[in-house]
Amino acid sequence: MRGPELLAPAGSPEALRAAVENGADAVYLGWGGFNARRGAKNFSDGEFAEALAYCRVRGVRVFLTLNILLTDRELPAALEAARTASRLGVDAVLLQDWGLLDLLRQALPDLPLHASTQMSVFTSGAAREAAEDGCERVVIARECSAEDTAAIIQNCPAEIEIFGHGALCMCYSGQCAMSALIGGRSGNRGRCAQPCRLPYGVNEAAGDRRPLSLKDNCLAGHLGEMAAMGVSCLKLEGRMKRPEYVAAVTGVYARLLEENRKPTAEERDILERAFSRSGFTDGYWRGRRGPDLFGFRPEDAAPAPPSGLSKAGRRVPVAFTALVRAGVPCSLSLDDGLGNHVAVTGPVPEPAGSRPLTLADLTARLEKTGGTPYLCVMDENSRVDPGLYLSAAAVNALRRDALDALSAARAAAPPRRECFPPPPLPETGCSADTPRFTVSVTTAAQLSGELLALHPARVLVPLEVLAALSALPEGETEWCAIMPRVWRDRDEPQLKTWLDHAKFLGVTGAMAGNIGHLPLLCDSGLYIYGDYGLNVFNSRSLDYLRKKGLRSACVSFELRFSQIRDLRKLLPAEALVYGRLPLMITENCLVRNSGPCRCDRPNVLRDRTGAAFPLLPAYGHRTEIQNDRPLWLADLPDYRCLGLRYARLRFTTESPGECVQVFRDYLEGRPARGEFTRGLCKRGVE
Repeated sequence: MRGPELLAPAGSPEALRAAVENGADAVYLGWGGFNARRGAKNFSDGEFAEALAYCRVRGVRVFLTLNILLTDRELPAALEAARTASRLGVDAVLLQDWGLLDLLRQALPDLPLHASTQMSVFTSGAAREAAEDGCERVVIARECSAEDTAAIIQNCPAEIEIFGHGALCMCYSGQCAMSALIGGRSGNRGRCAQPCRLPYGVNEAAGDRRPLSLKDNCLAGHLGEMAAMGVSCLKLEGRMKRPEYVAAVTGVYARLLEENRKPTAEERDILERAFSRSGFTDGYWRGRRGPDLFGFRPEDAAPAPPSGLSKAGRRVPVAFTALVRAGVPCSLSLDDGLGNHVAVTGPVPEPAGSRPLTLADLTARLEKTGGTPYLCVMDENSRVDPGLYLSAAAVNALRRDALDALSAARAAAPPRRECFPPPPLPETGCSADTPRFTVSVTTAAQLSGELLALHPARVLVPLEVLAALSALPEGETEWCAIMPRVWRDRDEPQLKTWLDHAKFLGVTGAMAGNIGHLPLLCDSGLYIYGDYGLNVFNSRSLDYLRKKGLRSACVSFELRFSQIRDLRKLLPAEALVYGRLPLMITENCLVRNSGPCRCDRPNVLRDRTGAAFPLLPAYGHRTEIQNDRPLWLADLPDYRCLGLRYARLRFTTESPGECVQVFRDYLEGRPARGEFTRGLCKRGVE
């Protein structure tokens, strides 16, 4: 074994061929409208079927990306796409949507599923949860270090895939709403407009700095380390890139894995000339943060043709058995060692004249398989009787017919997989005529007596804020801990200690915004409620969380009112109706990257229009970027008629007095007092 499987991007048929010809073990591609790179060329129906046959002949696996959030109306078409792909022999499907995962596990139980990085998996518990739900492979977050990766591999039965080369998103994948809220193009729907690559200023006007633009990842120097810890697959990013890029990058990594070495200066030059942003970084893998990880590519930069590129020439080993006997047709049989065995016959050999055919001559002719995907070796059972003659044309025809037959056998789809009708959803529902208000706070100061006197149904408080309290304020409400959005395995002992303290204070529930929260909370004795980070986009996602034991779930704030209304409320549903919506959760502290760290004071990110996006400190010295204006729906009666059980007021930068005033305004249905946004409740997202 040369180590991890090398998985290359195939944004087009041309890129697919480039990946295969340069040594990829597997490719991932989009077909149809349900993948996270909907802007790539992708594949037509005919091209998709041809791609599967082409790759099967060459021993390359094909993974289909269905890794976006899906509405109820889209789920049937996504299921049909997966059903067709399964019938055609796709090797696995990558998923983000919990509802689609649950649906495919029941309707197509034999179809291998991979948890996309869009699922935001960065702990062992999250990876195990995905594995228990039927994912045979989990793609972990790009932000995971070597230490994080090793811990997940040791504690998860599923295969672990990592991103080894290519673009790094500033936000944890699956948690970014910046493109959606600014321009209506959702990264969770495969339409990201990449606002992170634009200029911004941290606590100053936007100039030429790009504090959200990370360099491209390059882990070419760490392949041996990955192999030793048991990484199953190394993914190369780039479905939006040209075939030349795919060829260059795949070729370099294939050679490094094959030869078990680090890249030469020439190979590093090939990678950089193919594409880079101010060079590369391996900072996350090494557990580092900071400004050295950041860089950008000028808009007028043209890709330079890579130098020193040569195709790895992926070849499939095949054993030949040739028999040339007097008085009977010659024969040639091929075996690829994977159960594919073919045999063909040719003419009866003639008596030789001056130069009879030898086994060495025949071997040399048959092993000339240039232009084919095969590397042929003569079997020891081959025989050539003495004194016989077989023309070169006859030998060539024999070889050609045998290879064509083998290709046809290898291209055939695998045995039929089981396929069942989509299971019906339960008939029960949890709709409410009018939602009750819940409030989430960011600071302890916002927990005023006046706020609690307005009788919120629930009060949601960050776990780290609860950890600093000696008692909860007086108030008739249900107290819930908001779990940190991002953490690591090594943080879990501290989080469990804080949970015990929260229970001591009187907290009875916890908000889970990541699938990894579920195993962390399963023995806590707290009610578990789903937060917006779980990206609930359809009724089957609600059913999935219901079966997980959750008591309610907050739906995605990228849904329109009509889409929320049409959800089958299989769990009590909640929606955000007020507040600055979170645009990003980042591994880096943006304030510390730009100068002295002053996270205990107000900080903002400014764009080129002067809009100010508050920066809130997040657990683990990370940053959560908030929208520049709060969502305001108080004067829109529509949100009260969607069947929601709860409507959340999300307080972030508001003073205690402002929190109270907003709550009162919502109770009375008043219009906004300042600048605001209606969010995506009317226009939705692409």
